[in-house]
Amino acid sequence: MIITATEFKANFGKYLDMVAVEELYITKNGKTIAKLINPNVSAVDSIRGMLKDIPDIDLKEEREERLAKYENNG
Repeated sequence: MIITATEFKANFGKYLDMVAVEELYITKNGKTIAKLINPNVSAVDSIRGMLKDIPDIDLKEEREERLAKYENNG
């Protein structure tokens, strides 16, 4: 959700509750100045949730391939 800095300041509590379920983009003078995310929800968990319904994807294998990529570059 995109909100203005003024709206964020006026309704801080409301947006603190909202960030538990969605990302918030705060704008000032039409430019994004901040992005609020829930620190307890990682991007990996979000992606894993999207991929779980795809039968051909082995999440453990994908993780191992990703880790191997970084080990080979390090």
